[in-house]
Amino acid sequence: MADNSKTEDTASDSLEAAKNATNKKEKLADQVMQNPQVLASLQERLDNTSLTPSSYIETFPKAVIRRIDALKKLQVKCAHIEAKFYEEVHDLERKYAALYQPLFDKRREFINGEAEPTDAESEWHSENEDEEKLAGDLKNAVVIDEKAEETNVKGIPDFWFTIFRNVDMLSELVQEYDEPILKHLQDIKVKFSEPGQPMSFSLEFHFGPNDYFSNSVLTKTYKMKSEPDKTDPFSFEGPEIVDCEGCTIDWKKGKNVTVKTIKKKQKHKGRGTVRTITKQVPNDSFFNFFSPIKVSGDGESLDEDSEFTLAADFEIGHFFRERIVPRAVLYFTGEAIEDDDNFEEDEEGEEEELEGEEEGEEEEDAESDPKV
Repeated sequence: MADNSKTEDTASDSLEAAKNATNKKEKLADQVMQNPQVLASLQERLDNTSLTPSSYIETFPKAVIRRIDALKKLQVKCAHIEAKFYEEVHDLERKYAALYQPLFDKRREFINGEAEPTDAESEWHSENEDEEKLAGDLKNAVVIDEKAEETNVKGIPDFWFTIFRNVDMLSELVQEYDEPILKHLQDIKVKFSEPGQPMSFSLEFHFGPNDYFSNSVLTKTYKMKSEPDKTDPFSFEGPEIVDCEGCTIDWKKGKNVTVKTIKKKQKHKGRGTVRTITKQVPNDSFFNFFSPIKVSGDGESLDEDSEFTLAADFEIGHFFRERIVPRAVLYFTGEAIEDDDNFEEDEEGEEEELEGEEEGEEEEDAESDPKV
């Protein structure tokens, strides 16, 4: 009996000791979790884990990581092949630009009244037959003095200026005092860099004689790069504009719209006399387009405003090259703008429709739930 009593006492002591140890651990854990530094450290580790989607890769065996590194090296080689592909695309653009040019030259002649289209050249079938019938009825009902019309109207008046007004991206740049100058714009051309030269393209703005400047052509050249960045090769997505150069506009006296003259009063500190001085300051104008911000060649970074201005400049240059020059007549009539607007509206409509479907599903679920 004594032995049994001793055994029970020992077991009881062990249970008590285990219980005390557990209580101490719980108290210690509570104290640790109440420590702000410990909690901050744990939270930081959790945040870092959640913000690193590929963190699980670090758990792979070294042999697997080694194979992944090999894949990355292959990816860099793919990027360099892609860069060569875009260089050849640039060569193709230059080749086909030469094929387009005779058509663009004829377009210029029609716009500026240098030539008249033949009946065959001007024959155009509208998609809307009712409109054609109405136009025919009006033509028969109204007597048109064609000779007087030919005398008064030359070519297509204000063709390029109308495009500037129609396209929001361009109209935002045009000031009221720019408008009389842009009415003298006769043509816009795109020229690609020659074989063997660094990748670039130039925009040529051809002007007729005017009272504002003596240049017949204003140019803007965009320099491009088609090679992966050495420090971040995986970011390569094709050629990008990296810099641009404008030209000097030879303004006639008192006609420079890119500057304005202001009068300022200055008071002499000692004598107290006041004098008025005149000073020229920059002025908003489309023609600042030909005096772009220069990208620093010594590695210095631009401030945020300058970077934004330069990015907008690159976007405008690209838009002239890809959209305005190749499809000028459609931007003049507004058809290209309507197409762009319809595309944007369709996207918004799809989003709204999807949102409506989701809301409908939620309402149906709510109605079918007997707990509600």
